[in-house]
Amino acid sequence: MTIYDFKFKTIDGEDETLNQFKGKVLLIVNTASKCGFTPQYKDLQKLYEKHNAEGFEILGFPSNEFAKQEPANNQEVKQFCEINFGVTFPLSEKVQVRGNNIHPLFKYLTSQLAFEGFDMNDPSGKMISSVLKENFPEYLLDDSIKWNFTKFLIDRQGNVVGRFESPIEPMSIETQIQNLL
Repeated sequence: MTIYDFKFKTIDGEDETLNQFKGKVLLIVNTASKCGFTPQYKDLQKLYEKHNAEGFEILGFPSNEFAKQEPANNQEVKQFCEINFGVTFPLSEKVQVRGNNIHPLFKYLTSQLAFEGFDMNDPSGKMISSVLKENFPEYLLDDSIKWNFTKFLIDRQGNVVGRFESPIEPMSIETQIQNLL
């Protein structure tokens, strides 16, 4: 199985396959509209606009699993992203990114690259680690998604080559993206 074998429904309910992104560099992100990391949409859109013509794509997968920070329906999510952040990169319908009903794509992604912890030298890394230890300690037990805005970088051959946890700002991974383009 490769990344290109997975399917998803767009935020508008259309069936899509990742096969259409063969040969492109992908950044797959689980998102939410009411999260402290939601402003990352702005930089994700900047990266998309800057590098899309070079063969770069971003796929956003809204999820309501983390403190119910994506309560809106699909059309409300789409409208929120467009109005507040000018998002033009593809979004999926809301999915689950951990647990028993995990979307198969996220099961695959988390099986490819392990959770290596949060950067404890970064205040955001310390904060999310503390929140999880105190409120959701079970989230820290395995390689599953820990919170909203976990980012997976996929090379042009479909290999999962980078996992960037929630506090890692999108612009800070631009060099890795450029190296793959």
